[in-house]
Order: sequence, then C-alpha cells, then structure tokens
Amino acid sequence: MPNRLATASSPYLLQHADNPVDWFEWGIEAFDVAGDTGRPVMLSVGYATCHWCHVMAHESFEDPVTAAYLNEHFVSVKVDREERPDVDRIYMDAVQAMTGQGGWPMTVFLTADGAPFLAGTYYPKAARGGYPSFRQVLESVVDAWANRRPELADQAQRLTAVVRTGIPVADTAPAADTLQRAVDAWLASFDRTYGGFGGAPKFPQVPNLELVLRLLASGSMPDRADDLRMMLTATLDSMHAGGIYDHLAGGFARYATDRRWLIPHFEKMLYDNAQLARLYLRAWQVTGIERYRVVAVETLEYLLTDLADPAGGFHSGEDADAAGVEGSHAVWTWDDLGDVLGDERPFAAAAYGATPEGNFEGSNILQLADDLAVVADRLGISLRDAEQRLARIRRLLLVRRRTRVQPAVDDKVVTAWNGLALTAFAEAAGVLNDARFRGAAVDLAEFMVANLMTEDGGLLRSWRHGRPGPGGFCDDYAATAIGLFAVYALTGERPWFE
Repeated sequence: MPNRLATASSPYLLQHADNPVDWFEWGIEAFDVAGDTGRPVMLSVGYATCHWCHVMAHESFEDPVTAAYLNEHFVSVKVDREERPDVDRIYMDAVQAMTGQGGWPMTVFLTADGAPFLAGTYYPKAARGGYPSFRQVLESVVDAWANRRPELADQAQRLTAVVRTGIPVADTAPAADTLQRAVDAWLASFDRTYGGFGGAPKFPQVPNLELVLRLLASGSMPDRADDLRMMLTATLDSMHAGGIYDHLAGGFARYATDRRWLIPHFEKMLYDNAQLARLYLRAWQVTGIERYRVVAVETLEYLLTDLADPAGGFHSGEDADAAGVEGSHAVWTWDDLGDVLGDERPFAAAAYGATPEGNFEGSNILQLADDLAVVADRLGISLRDAEQRLARIRRLLLVRRRTRVQPAVDDKVVTAWNGLALTAFAEAAGVLNDARFRGAAVDLAEFMVANLMTEDGGLLRSWRHGRPGPGGFCDDYAATAIGLFAVYALTGERPWFE
C-alpha cells in the first residue's frame, strides 16, 4: 500500500512510495507529529540516481521488520536533496562535523525542533568493516532517547552551533597573495601521474580547474604558467582517456573510484556535464588542443540525446544502476566484444584497453589505453584508417548497448542545472558557430521562461511532467541569469537581457 510519498513530485520520493516505512515529506507535519508523540526524527536525504541510496533502500527501507521498527520508534522523513538543497546543506554540515566526511544517502537523527544529535551516511543491513548495522544504530538511538535524553540534547546543541557558525564571510578583498597560495595548495595535492587533486575517489573539481584555466588565459601569473598548464592539461587528458568518460555515448560520470580515473561511479549528472562541456570548450580556445573541442561537442550531444525532456529542458541525471547492477549497461566482456565486432575485436582491444580478464569484475570499462596515433603505428596502419575503424566500432558498440536494459533517468528538470546547460549551449553555439547548439540554447531559454519562471518573476526549483516543484534557491537565480545573459550575447535579442 502506497505511503504519503505517493503524491510527491520528486522521482526520488516516488521511488520510496511503496516502502513499508511510514514516510513523511519534509515539512511542519512531520515535526508536529514528532513533538506530539515524543519520538525522534530519522531524516534520510538522497537523490534518484544515487547507487548507495538504492542499496540502503533495498536493504533497510523495503524490509518489513526494519520498517516496523522505524514506524514504532521514529518519525521518518525523506528528502530529495536536489529539490531541497537548503535542507541538504544544513544537515550535511552536521554529518561532516560529526564524522569528518559526507555523502549520500545521508542519515541524520533529529529532535522535534529539527536539531541534529547523530549524523551519518549509508548504514549497511549487517555490521561490517567496523561500521554498525542500521538496526544497531536505530536501537542505540532508541536506548539513548529513552535513558540519556539530556546528553542527546547537549549533543544537538553543540552540532547546531557548529552548523550555524558556517563559513565566515570576509568583509575585505582577498589578500594580494591569495591566488599564489591557492596555486601552491593545488600543486601540493596535484597527482602528477594521473592528474586531478588528491587520491581516490577523484572528482572533476570543475571550479578549481576553471580558475586554473582563467589564470593561465589571463597571463597574470607568467612565472606559474607552466604549472597551470600542466595541472589543466594533465587532468583534462586523463579524465578524457579514463573510464569516467563515456567513449561511446559521450559525457562524464560523476566521479572515479580510483586514482587513474578508470573505474567510474556510473551515474551521469546534468550539472557535471554542462560544466565540463564548457570547461573543455574554453580549454580548447586557450590551448588549441583539438581533442578538447571534440570532448565538449560530444558531451553536449550526450545531453541532447540522453537527457533532453520531450517537453523541453534537460533531466537531472542518469542512474549508476541498470537492472539493479551498477554499470551493467556500460561494460563489456571479451565475448561481448567478439560477438559485436568479430574480426575487429583485436583493434578495439588495442584502442580501448580491453582484455579477456577485464578491468572491472570480469568485464571491461572502455578507456583510451594509448593515443590513437601510437596504436596505429604499433599496428602498422595509417592514423586515418585507425580513426575510421574506431568510429565504426564505436557506432556498433553503441547500437548494441542501446539494446540492453538502460539505467533509470531522473526526469526532474532542475532550474539551476538547466541554467548551467543554457550557458554551455549558448557559448558553444557562439564559439563553434553551430546551428544545433544555437537552437538548443534558444529552445531551452524559451522553455525556462515559460515553465520555470513564476508570474511574479520568481523561479521554481524544479519542474516535472508539467507539475511545478518548490520555489527556487539562490543557485537557480544565479545560473538562470548567467544563462540568459549568454543567450543575449549569442543572439543580440534584448528580451533575454531584460
């Protein structure tokens, strides 16, 4: 029997509408019930394409025994972090303050006034690796709530103070050496072998790379130009060559689980790909490296092919799982490659680094093992021949991949992320003189004004199947304004500016 989430607009909440957990949406009703019944709140925050959210849902929230325990002792609240970034940010600060790390699903226990007293992320069904089971956590909270509630109140007060402190805002301009110190910090954490910052897992960190690119392009740090170029190109090259990039359909996964960028966490998000397309396009303008232009174009084409909503706008993202298995739609066994490619399998293996043993649970995640010119030279063929053969192989593999069970798509249209896409398409249209991208930019701008803007000039946070979501947040306004200005710069049409 469906629970309260059956009437939600969020795809993530709808995924939980048939759970035996007596879920509430975020709102005053849930906290009133908590106050009236004297129960703590169990807040679970996630999003529709999150692999570990699916795992915890299957292990715990779909389990009748766990659900019955939650229903007896807690008021359970489910939040889509993409619709409520404000709630997500507040309680993620609590998670990070308590555990030193963050992630989703986020699991936070609250008092009836919303103060957090225990915070974590994914909890397994059975204890493992030093982590307690979800049931153990629930039982410990119930015990503490019954017998040591003053201690929990003190803990809630301390965590709330940390969350309210936030990041201090300076009231003066940055010091003259701030950028120098930033470059020093990036270099200290830079992976000189594989690019990127820090170790595994590795995220693209677009804002850092964008600033590196801007500093390089401006010529404002001539003594650091070599370092800036090295950080930029090594990272962009490694991301493109690795499995984090989809070599068949285009676009990037959210992050890589390894240092080499080889093993992706397979979900693909609109906000990442819109920003990365723009970054690669600008990197091509600054460096003249042609493959950066190709990556930008392929990434924007991925958005048009796989994330476009028929009514307009772009969907939020693509799930990591297909048929309940992470990455099953995107990996290839040795036999798969032979079945699709026949005699071309050896060439594909040389180009994409495939082996009979595989590089991921017995299958192959495609990567660019070497520069194609190196592969061609090793095989004694021309580069032109190699390019033509690889293009044909790519088409054949993509056609076969489309016949597999596909990952679910979060078909919610988020205003801020569509604003990022709007800027990317508008800038690409201008730089490349591309009519497709110009049309995409104008169509998206028209859709956003018609569907995401309210009668009083405000913005929605999201839209789905003609149904408006909650009101917009700061990032929705900022990204939309920047995107509309980019369309104005492209078209010269005054209404987009106004």
